Parts: sequence; structure tokens; C-alpha cells
Amino acid sequence: MSEKVRPVTRKFAESPSPAPSAIRSVSRKFEGAETLEGAGVRLRRMFSGNEVPLLDPFLLLDNFGSSNPADYLAGFPWHPHRGIETVTYMLKGRVEHQDSLGNGGTIASGDVQWMSAGSGILHQEMPQRTEGRLSGFQLWVNLPRRLKMEVPAYRGLHANGIPVVRTPEGGIVKVVAGSFEGVEGPVREIPVDPTYLDVTLPAETGFSTRVQPGHTVFAQAFEGAGEFDPFGPSDTIPFGPSDTIPLGPSDTIPLDPPLVPRSALGRGSSARAGETVLFGAGDQVQIRAGAAGLRFLLVAGKPLREPVAWYGPIVMNTREEILEAERDLERGTFIRDKQVVSDA
Repeated sequence: MSEKVRPVTRKFAESPSPAPSAIRSVSRKFEGAETLEGAGVRLRRMFSGNEVPLLDPFLLLDNFGSSNPADYLAGFPWHPHRGIETVTYMLKGRVEHQDSLGNGGTIASGDVQWMSAGSGILHQEMPQRTEGRLSGFQLWVNLPRRLKMEVPAYRGLHANGIPVVRTPEGGIVKVVAGSFEGVEGPVREIPVDPTYLDVTLPAETGFSTRVQPGHTVFAQAFEGAGEFDPFGPSDTIPFGPSDTIPLGPSDTIPLDPPLVPRSALGRGSSARAGETVLFGAGDQVQIRAGAAGLRFLLVAGKPLREPVAWYGPIVMNTREEILEAERDLERGTFIRDKQVVSDA
């Protein structure tokens, strides 16, 4: 999928690793915003742009889908990617994928495609008409500088190849990447050492798992509601419109606006479907479902702490690398590697 944004370059400051044996609290909550992408697909962008310094190495999370085919059938026609990985997870429905080298396939209900764009790929993603509601997520994960120009690669996971762990209280945990209760997900050897879990909890039941200290961790609720911080307030603390968080003087390209309103972020321990929570420091998360149950993605990864230069679907480290990618597109030399690594 593509994104229409202004070029952004940022540097990340080093931060110490948190002390072990600490339960993570909720540090931020995002409600996302409705937007149009591709050729006119309606979706909800949970985070992107201004939130990037908070979520390193994650760049963007979109929740796409609708009960109305007119909201998604236009799809995401041919567009480039370079310097990132895209993770597409279909909850319900099908997306047809094709790239300029002739590779293609279907991402169906419960399937995951983990694509590393590396040095560059041109592809399209076209949602197919679905009975009822089509729904899925796409996450963008940054690649470290040393791997941004590597050979592109696909990892295609069918739903029946994703391990499922059942908890004593009746919870269901699908392990795409990372591990839970000793069960390891099939996506491995990813530069940011990710965790990617799809967790379903019955009403009034709990979930707990250890996470790597120092990793960025967030949860995306998409069914029901629950508490994501056993020690935090149950409601979002309101902030005034003048409350802002400076992005810092290291921004080499001005942003519009240059500050992030705190009123758009919020704090609080509860979250419902359609909200994202970002956890603070620690090595464990504890979550509890509300009266209607809860389903959420739990995602974690190692921060890269590298400069980010971002223009649409291309994410590099410097402005010059962005300009080089644009020149490659104009000259027809964007595709550096004529083959991709694929286990799809």
C-alpha cells in the first residue's frame, strides 16, 4: 500500500534499557484517523508520520476493510516500495498480490504476507469482493540502513501454518512472529526481532506475556475492549489544545505541523476496538478483557535508532537516498534485483 506524505527526516536519541521484571504501563493511546489511500480505499490509519519517533522501528499501521465493496475494490494499484518491510494480515476476505517480476498470489482469511521491499519492488494489492465485511491490517516495519538495499523477499504464511496456543482461561493466541508460552512463530530472522501475536480473550479473562526490555511494544484492539495497564487510570486523561510534544531540533526537514498535539495522543489504561496503545518500559505486559471480551494484536520490535527519511512508500536514511530513488523511478532503474527470495 502507498502513503501520500511529505518527506520527513528524523534522528533517534539513545535511551537506556529498562530494568527487568517490570510490568509495562500504557504511555500513549492513539485513536487513528479515517483516510483514503491507493485508488480510493477507505481505511483507518492508526499511526504514522508524527508518531514515528515514539514507535521506532514501526512506521505505519492501517486497518482496511468495509462491508461496502465500493470502499475497497479500487485497491492499491502499481506502486513502489524501498527500504521497508510490509506485513499484511487478512482477518476476513482476500487480497490479490502481484509484482512487476511476475510473482503473485492470494492473501486469504487468516493469511499473512511478510514482504521485505529491500532495494525496491513495484507491486499492486487488490482486495476482492467479499460477502459481509472485508478486513485486514498492514504494518510497515523499517529496515536498518545496512539492509535497505538487499534483495527483496517474501514470506507467505497460510492460516493453517500459524501456530495457535490456548490459554487456561480459554484465550486463543496466534503466534505469527516471536514466541508465546514456548511456541515460536514461523516468521524468523527478521532484523528488528519482532513479536506479532493475534490474541482473543473471553470476557473478564487475562493475558500476560514477557517482552524484550528495550523493545517498542504496542497493542491494537479490534474487537471488544479491555484494560491494558493494571496500574493505570481507566480513562484517557484529557490534555488541553496547547499541550504539545516537540519533535526536537534534529528534524532536518520541517514538518507540517511541526508539533504533535498531546490531545491527539492521550493516556489511559483502557482501550476499545479501533484504538492503539503504546506501552512504556518494562519486560512484561498484562491485559484484561472487559465484559464483551477482547481481541487485539500485540506487536513488538527492536528500535533501530537511525535517521528516517520518508517519502510516500519509500523510507531511507537520508534525503539524498530519497532523491536517488525518485531518479531511479524516472529512469526506469528502480528495480535493482531481477529476482526475489520467496517462500510464499
